[in-house]
Amino acid sequence: MQVDRSRVVSSVWCAFLLLLYSTLSTRVTEVGATHQSIPPAVVKLWASAFGGELKSISAKYSGSQLLQKKYKEFERAVHVEEIDGLRLVKKLAEDMEEMFHKKEQAMKRLVEAAEEAHLQHEEDPDLQYEYFNAVLINEVDEEGNSVELGGEFILQPNDHFNNLSVNLSLSTVQVPTNMYNKDSAIVNGVFWSEALNKVFVDNFERDPSLIWQYFGSAKGFFRQYPGIKWKPDEHGVIAFDCRNRKWYIQAATSPKDVVILVDVSGSMKGLRLTIARQTVSSILDTLGDDDFFNVIAYNEELHYVEPCLNGTLVQADVPNKDHFREHLDKLFAQGIGMLDLALTEAFHLLSAFNETGRGSQCSQAIMLVTDGAVDTYDAIFAKYNWPDRKVRIFPYLIGRESAFADNLKWMACANKGYFTQISTLADRQENVMEYLHVLSRPKVIDQEHDTVWTEAYIDSTMEDGQSPVLMTTVAMPVFSTKNETRNSGILLGVVGTDVPVSELLKTIPKYKLGIHGYAFAITNNGYILTHPDLRPLYGDKSKKRRKPNYSSVDLSEVEWEDKDDTLRNAMVNRKTGIFSMEVKKSVDKGKRVLVLHNDYYYTDIKGTPFSLGVALSRGHGKFFFRGNVTVEEGLHDLEHPDVELADEWTYCNTDEHPEHRYLSQIEAIKLYLSGHEPHLQCDKELIQEVLFDAVVTAPLEAYWTSMVLNKSENSDKGVEIAYLGTRTGLSRINLFVVPDQLTNQDFLTAEDKEGVFNADHFPLWYKRAAEQVPGTFVYSLPFNTGSENKSVVLASTAIQLLDERKSPIAAAVGIQMKLEFFQRKFWTASRQCAALDGKCSISCDDENINCYLIDNNGFVLVAEDYTLTGKFFGEAEGAVMSKLLQMGSFKRVTLYDYQALCWVFSESSGSGHTLLDPYFAFFSAVKWILTELVIFLLEFNLYSWWYSDITVKAQRIGRTTQVPCDTEYPAFVSERTIKENTGNIDCDGCIKSFVIQQIPSSNLFMVVVDSKCDCSMFEPITMDPIEIMYNESLKCERLKTQKDRRRPDTCHPFHPEENSMECGGVGSLAPSLAATLLCVLLALFPR
Repeated sequence: MQVDRSRVVSSVWCAFLLLLYSTLSTRVTEVGATHQSIPPAVVKLWASAFGGELKSISAKYSGSQLLQKKYKEFERAVHVEEIDGLRLVKKLAEDMEEMFHKKEQAMKRLVEAAEEAHLQHEEDPDLQYEYFNAVLINEVDEEGNSVELGGEFILQPNDHFNNLSVNLSLSTVQVPTNMYNKDSAIVNGVFWSEALNKVFVDNFERDPSLIWQYFGSAKGFFRQYPGIKWKPDEHGVIAFDCRNRKWYIQAATSPKDVVILVDVSGSMKGLRLTIARQTVSSILDTLGDDDFFNVIAYNEELHYVEPCLNGTLVQADVPNKDHFREHLDKLFAQGIGMLDLALTEAFHLLSAFNETGRGSQCSQAIMLVTDGAVDTYDAIFAKYNWPDRKVRIFPYLIGRESAFADNLKWMACANKGYFTQISTLADRQENVMEYLHVLSRPKVIDQEHDTVWTEAYIDSTMEDGQSPVLMTTVAMPVFSTKNETRNSGILLGVVGTDVPVSELLKTIPKYKLGIHGYAFAITNNGYILTHPDLRPLYGDKSKKRRKPNYSSVDLSEVEWEDKDDTLRNAMVNRKTGIFSMEVKKSVDKGKRVLVLHNDYYYTDIKGTPFSLGVALSRGHGKFFFRGNVTVEEGLHDLEHPDVELADEWTYCNTDEHPEHRYLSQIEAIKLYLSGHEPHLQCDKELIQEVLFDAVVTAPLEAYWTSMVLNKSENSDKGVEIAYLGTRTGLSRINLFVVPDQLTNQDFLTAEDKEGVFNADHFPLWYKRAAEQVPGTFVYSLPFNTGSENKSVVLASTAIQLLDERKSPIAAAVGIQMKLEFFQRKFWTASRQCAALDGKCSISCDDENINCYLIDNNGFVLVAEDYTLTGKFFGEAEGAVMSKLLQMGSFKRVTLYDYQALCWVFSESSGSGHTLLDPYFAFFSAVKWILTELVIFLLEFNLYSWWYSDITVKAQRIGRTTQVPCDTEYPAFVSERTIKENTGNIDCDGCIKSFVIQQIPSSNLFMVVVDSKCDCSMFEPITMDPIEIMYNESLKCERLKTQKDRRRPDTCHPFHPEENSMECGGVGSLAPSLAATLLCVLLALFPR
């Protein structure tokens, strides 16, 4: 009995332990858990079989082993050296300085010619002169005769000007639509400035790299060379006015601190407040990156338009100005205007801000936008501004009434300012710009022709539809040198020329910067002039648009890992030095990331406001090698039909002389090496190295050709292209199928920007191969390919010169194969089995097994569900991806985009239909005429009531628009040291198991997942960007924060000989009833 009892106890205890073990094992989720339904050995077998097949195909068709062998043969004949980054950046800065100096000299010749021509000209109010008007040239009337100011003007397409039709002998003159073509002042200015034609042509002959040269007149006309025809917009209007362009304003005036005071008392209701808002907006248009401002509204109290910026000024960059414009709409009129409070606050603000050492530290001004002043407030001026009168006062009288004009004009004259009256929205812009002529007086009297350079901007004239044409402008002011006008300080205008940023890139030897290296330049305000990560446009290929603030992207927004702005501030302050940091570079349309350690070298470009930097990545990026072959054998191999050189690299400068412009780079190299063209400037070192690469890579042509001729090879046409690229920008391409049969027609063409050598980067397949383990291939599915039956897989590998870790990368080779071919190889390998009876324990064909092939960034190349191809693995298997991150097989890298655009919902007017309704147009016109008749008496009240009746028809409708924002988004990278892993996931009691196994000699992983369990409680892991939301307090701090900037070297705030009594007057701007009626009739009954 005792024995039986012990047996029972023992049996119960064993059963309990078994139950406990079973329970625990179902809950284990760590690596190596005992619950495992997928044999790792089988997955390893599949991976090994697929990896062997893949490596064989890739190496065979790319010729990688042959190329590696050829470079090894030359190993003893090459010399490896470490790149001296500091020496390199200084040499580049000197080259750019020389190039910029040539442009500056061209402008000086224009200034001298313009001032001499004006000096010799006697103003004739009755002058009649027929000139070539840019809008009217080659236009004829109904009888076939040339229209007035038109005439026959020969235009021919010119590739130097983006194939636009131009005249290289003459310039044309553009006059804004709102100005009279034959106004006496314009005709006289056009007449004497004809002398510039000869200088335009001479400048272009001296420096054929010049593009547009121009003279922007203070009278409003714009003379442009070479001559080109301008076309009005769909409304028949050309709104361009050279005087409100940054290059004009920057050259004409000195930096300034400005406080804008806006009257919002009750008398400003209706039309007056509308004009006031637009006047402030126009003033903001005239402020640039070197200026500082704030806007204060006043009635019986003071209201900072942006309350957060109470008591300070902010930089007049594009985002800040746009921010204030949004707040202008919130102004409303009520109460009594207390101008004395506003003036006192403005003086206090300017004084306090100036004492901080921030701001322009140059000119100061108060802009007063009001409908009247009951006093002259001389006590305030005596206390804060006299006798030095350091703050200029610029009153703008809003409305037609002139009762208070004398008081406002007195303020202007007593404080070295200028008074203007703005009666309608139409004359707002012209009157606002009057203050610029006053601020230019000291510079004119000093005869200081300061050279200015603008930040980068997109030239719409030269836009080629594929990529933005970024420009910077060099400009210089033109002065009247007549003795009788000396004290008046008359600015005649500004001359300028555009310099494409691409011309800067031509001076940069990309082959010396390494695969990941790049050069960049910034302005004195820290804004990017050129940087490979600058993205000025958005939208698809067919319809690219400019981002709102593309011209004021700060260096800290692309080199964001430098949290303390160490690099940025050193460059802004024109220092020379070195800086290092780890960076996370997003590639492949932001979906992949390369983690690199960069060394930055920087210095200033003398004679300009720019600083230059060079980034070199550590490791292979810091080394360069020189090979040597004879010119004869190098040229022989360079002329093979499969050889191409990087389009945007400068082997020889073919832009320097017109006779060289039609030469290809290979033709230019041949001409240079012949010694028969001494004027052709070439990079001797680069040519020597490209000849070396041509010789070393030449055997691949014969190798690829033999494979094409061997009919037994590639019978199913799975491999389509073999290609190689070298560190000198040389590439060879071999097609295994006829061009029409290529699955991806864009690859290795200009359409594929990331896939070819560019001015600022190596091809993406080259960069990724360089970071792969030597001897292995990197595989990827291009994100720009179409559906699954049109997709391809790219495979590439790097060719190292030496076996050492720091060996330079000599070249990269690769193949393009059909995705269907690639996937078929995968499924074939996954059916292999080691069982003696041929019966495998699992198969990818099993209903409860899902097999995937993913790359090292987690993107799916093969899946049973074809719709997942190209998707991120975390979207398909969120639970498994979470586990892989937890186990360390993959790691998440957080990236930031400070040039992002986010969709927001905004209200907009839906009244566009009313413009097309003739009855509504007629009714509106009649109401407008009646309003004009009585507006003198009841301007603000009548307008407010009457106008609202019309605008109420403009229903507010909602729409989504894109606005600048900051975003955070993830990228994922596999851990190289973890080759295989297994895991279990508890999905509400159901255990989901998986195995991940690296594919040998590749960046790929096979993932086999048990799909029996429902794991929908795990959210998918996506790569969607998340907008970084800033609370009001943080938004305020960001607005207030002013990064380091360097002021321009010159400042001309005042001159003792300045005639300050030329301070404006009141003009009669109200149109007559007859003129008003005529305008309406013309508008209603066109032609």
